[in-house]
Amino acid sequence: MEQRKGIWLAVAAYSFWGLIPIFWKALETVPALELLAHRIVWSVPLLFLIIVVTRHLNVLRDSFRSPGTAATALVAGVLLSINWGVFVWAVTTNHIVEASLGYFINPLVSVALGVIVLREHLSPAQRIAVGIAVIGVAGMTIVSGVLPWISLVLAFSFGTYGLLKKRTTAAPPIEGLFMEVAFVSVPALLYLGLLAEDGTGALGSSATTTLLLITAGAVTIFPLILFGASAQRIPLSTLGILQYIAPILQLLLGVVLYGEVVSKGEWFGFVLVWIALAIYTIDNVRILREANTTGSAASLS
Repeated sequence: MEQRKGIWLAVAAYSFWGLIPIFWKALETVPALELLAHRIVWSVPLLFLIIVVTRHLNVLRDSFRSPGTAATALVAGVLLSINWGVFVWAVTTNHIVEASLGYFINPLVSVALGVIVLREHLSPAQRIAVGIAVIGVAGMTIVSGVLPWISLVLAFSFGTYGLLKKRTTAAPPIEGLFMEVAFVSVPALLYLGLLAEDGTGALGSSATTTLLLITAGAVTIFPLILFGASAQRIPLSTLGILQYIAPILQLLLGVVLYGEVVSKGEWFGFVLVWIALAIYTIDNVRILREANTTGSAASLS
């Protein structure tokens, strides 16, 4: 029962992330940097409220007092801001397809970073998967003549962010996220203050825009809460497969709803990345099944 609930929570989280371009498209007249600032600032009080309700203020206090934890949160906050900002810019400037490719690539980037930074071991199939993905991105660049920088920035910023969250100095998920957005909210508030002072800010320009900007924090935090609840109930292997819901929906939105054209070079990259992901996912499931079988045999002996 709990596992089924976890699957539906994960589906809801990834579907929300997949459809979130619709929300940012409604604010496409607002500059991306201003949208990012609002996304950060309005997330702070909501996260703080969650921490108060869950009675984790003492955990947050201890995390802030640890220099290593604070430093990790600061760097993670910068990476998260880059990821959020580039994604919002991509959506509002009709690059949803390229953004979706970034989240298809992300799992393979995380694997590569694990090998380079953490010295993790890759199976032969996983090495082939990463190699195919690299060929896909390189081929896309050669065929289209343009480096898919949006995809790469999104994949590497979030991949590196995930790497930081594995550090022993990282704070617990909700407290860590609060610290990350709290740190970057300082320049975000200063920027919004400057816009308000010279009268160029979007807040207050219309009732609809103001309401959407205020809800930017909730739109950011809500799927993270769903994801966190699902991660407690289902295996990471299941989450790994379900995560492709988001970029698939983003790709469909870009092509079907917003009429973005996918070039031959982009299709070349997409197909190779999908092949790489299929190889990686199948091999990952195999490894987990073997580990479970070994564990079960050991418990019986």
